[in-house]
Amino acid sequence: MSNVKTFRSPGADPGQLPNLGRRAEENLEYIRSTIESGIKFTAVPGYGGILMGLTAIATAYLASAAADFYYWLIYWIFAAALAITIGILAMWRKAARCGQPLLTLSARKFALGFAPAIIAACMLTALLAHYSNRALLAISWVSLYGAAVAAGGAFSVKPVQVMGWSFIIAGLAAGLLFLLKTAINGDLIMALCFGVLHIVFGAVIARNYGG
Repeated sequence: MSNVKTFRSPGADPGQLPNLGRRAEENLEYIRSTIESGIKFTAVPGYGGILMGLTAIATAYLASAAADFYYWLIYWIFAAALAITIGILAMWRKAARCGQPLLTLSARKFALGFAPAIIAACMLTALLAHYSNRALLAISWVSLYGAAVAAGGAFSVKPVQVMGWSFIIAGLAAGLLFLLKTAINGDLIMALCFGVLHIVFGAVIARNYGG
């Protein structure tokens, strides 16, 4: 039998081979992260958004009958918790249907962009609840939610960012009316923004971005 010989390029140091392997792994990781950073977060749910909108309209109807401010506040806190649950489940289902992981780099960027304004909204809710002003709270929620969606939407499909700016513009318009001493119905603001806008943009996302 012929002897099998291992050929090595002249001057090659066997000790460098593990380093080359590590460099190759680092290069592949860099390429993967670069590709991921350019991918938009597409798991934003369209049908989930529609359901969130319908929930907001139903809550506006029920909350409008609450004579006590704190009962009214509880209605909307419950609606917010329900909307978060719907959103997370709908995103998980959409990602699973597309065969993609939910916690991608773009998803983490979306969440990091979304979170600060939501945290600010929670803090303002605790502060503004002292004044028992439904319209003022509704304007704050709409504006800050819009800021959260617009910031997170920078890493998602275009309709998400447009929806965020629509909330911001609606909040600014309502705030201007509030400053002008115009009578404003907080539940109507919530129904139009969290209800109608979610339904409209949810339908756009569902139609163009796979449900």
